[in-house]
Amino acid sequence: MKWVLVILGALVGLIALMVLIGAFVPREHRATSTVLLRQPVDSVWKVMRDLGGVPTWWPEVKESVRQPDRNGHEVWRQKMSSWDVPLLVIESAPPRRLVTQIDTSAGTAFGGTWTYELTPDSGRGTKISVTEAGWIGNPIFRFLSRFVFGYYGSLDGYLKALGKHFGEEVRPAHS
Repeated sequence: MKWVLVILGALVGLIALMVLIGAFVPREHRATSTVLLRQPVDSVWKVMRDLGGVPTWWPEVKESVRQPDRNGHEVWRQKMSSWDVPLLVIESAPPRRLVTQIDTSAGTAFGGTWTYELTPDSGRGTKISVTEAGWIGNPIFRFLSRFVFGYYGSLDGYLKALGKHFGEEVRPAHS
């Protein structure tokens, strides 16, 4: 019985430490990942802009379903692993820039935008930069995101899957 109490006390202490440290991690964060694909801008844009087709090449997204537009913005519901992520398309400037935002009207624990920027690269292909400007409300999730998962995980996963879709292996650079 004594060992059970010791283990329970250690778990409670660990959670309390995560909350304490997480409270000092900034709520907002910004991360950018960039890759170069040997593809024309228009080809890359066509794949990236087809939000309904994302599950066919990015395994993290299980489903992407268009919802009724809201206030002149496209709305999408993407099922990722075990949760739904409601997205709004805030800006679409073909074939150079796309901005999506997590719809926080349902009271999500995190939110922010992903800004996709495509730039032709001197005949070598297309440079793709994806910037996440996000926020995380819960201190435990802030701790985990900062020290366990990192801010670049989803960005890098997206860009690696995009590269693989085009038959290329990419290594995202961070800024």
